[in-house]
Amino acid sequence: MDCGTNSIRLLVADVNPATGELLELDRRMTIVRLGQDVDRTGRLAPEALERTFAACREYADVIRELGAARVRFVATSASRDASNRDEFVRGVVDILGVEPEVISGEQEAAFSFTGATKELADRADLATPYLVVDIGGGSTEFVVGDGQVRAARSVNVGCVRMTERHLVRDGEVTDPPTAEQLAALRADIETALDLAEETVPLREARTLVGLAGSVTTLSAIAQDLPEYDAERVHHSRVSRDRVREITERLLRSTHAERTAIPSLHPGRVDVIGAGALVLLAIMERTGAEEVVVSEHDILDGIAWSIGRPIG
Repeated sequence: MDCGTNSIRLLVADVNPATGELLELDRRMTIVRLGQDVDRTGRLAPEALERTFAACREYADVIRELGAARVRFVATSASRDASNRDEFVRGVVDILGVEPEVISGEQEAAFSFTGATKELADRADLATPYLVVDIGGGSTEFVVGDGQVRAARSVNVGCVRMTERHLVRDGEVTDPPTAEQLAALRADIETALDLAEETVPLREARTLVGLAGSVTTLSAIAQDLPEYDAERVHHSRVSRDRVREITERLLRSTHAERTAIPSLHPGRVDVIGAGALVLLAIMERTGAEEVVVSEHDILDGIAWSIGRPIG
């Protein structure tokens, strides 16, 4: 399980380390917005915790039904930042019987890199090194590497954090945002990219691989899918010009107009614009002409980390 700022996700899989195969048995995602107001209050809100615990109860049933031999629960940005994360930990242990590991941004980046690139090794059309970017709700992870991670950095720009910090007025998302709000949002993203670039050689990468809901949703929109289709999204490619076009459209649209996009999950309607702008800024900074979109990400990396013979 991967519990982030915006969503909690489950992957149950049979992993064969001898053959390098991962057979997916169940993969699901629930928008819980655990990071609601964390950037402002420093605490996990009671209603956000209850939404998350409700999803954990559902996932516990799936885990029991499929008979998983090993369980690992990884928690990322929101729970790293929260002063009351012990309350979150106790709730997860009570429901699932395992303690959530509140991992560092660098660990998160390494898991994401493994999950996203393990199956790309034989792709002659994708040059290395890769730059893997995982745009989450609270943070974005940057990893450069080929077969192995060369450099990684996590910075606090994610679709939920950026929306709450820059696009909310009087408790509501501005619809659409003002020019001043967008300028402040873009400046914050650029500062974060400067920070990432202190550690990670972003411009040395030859293939940009994008992960997580903001990126996968952009791909679905770019393909004009009548509904979200993970198979068509996985390993699709979206050009920088198309990302720019969609980002500009999302940022000038109203809530009702975004809601009408058939492939856009209701839980992402208010935060997709900020997430799209993060991706666009990364592509402009690195000069990437396109992004390769991956449905395989930190969940797959976590699965590989525990997919070893028992005994």
